[in-house]
Amino acid sequence: MTQKEIATLYDYDEWATDRILDILDPLTEEQFKKDLGSSHGGVHGTMVHLFGADWIWFERWKGNSPATLIRPEDVPSRQALKDRWQVHFGEIKQFITTLNDNRLQSPHSYKDIKGNPHTELLFYQMQHKVNHSSYHRGQIVTMVRQLGAKAQSTDLINYYRLQQK
Repeated sequence: MTQKEIATLYDYDEWATDRILDILDPLTEEQFKKDLGSSHGGVHGTMVHLFGADWIWFERWKGNSPATLIRPEDVPSRQALKDRWQVHFGEIKQFITTLNDNRLQSPHSYKDIKGNPHTELLFYQMQHKVNHSSYHRGQIVTMVRQLGAKAQSTDLINYYRLQQK
């Protein structure tokens, strides 16, 4: 994978996350915080997990290995999520400009939250992060529909189609 390809993938990831953040606006606070029995409770818990995973991977790429994830009480509101993601996406964009193809295709080591060491190619980790985000964005779309609100597609092909216009 090249630097240009990873930049495009991360532009997509930001676009899709922004669309998900937008569909949360019509939800009541009760709906946003409701436990729907999903893997992270409901919309709020899943959004915080999604942000926390984005954050922890980015920290690993910067040479840190955090031992804990961000908790829902650390990001208590939709606005807090939007604010933190805006800063995060700016940092990710800057980080991507520092990458070259050789670095992307080089092994990168880190420790998971349990302290276990891992090493994979950096671009594998970066692809995984976007794939993980896509999975959880799909869960959020389902939960939003279950709550009676309107969802938006975050499919990669729709992003590509918009780029061609």
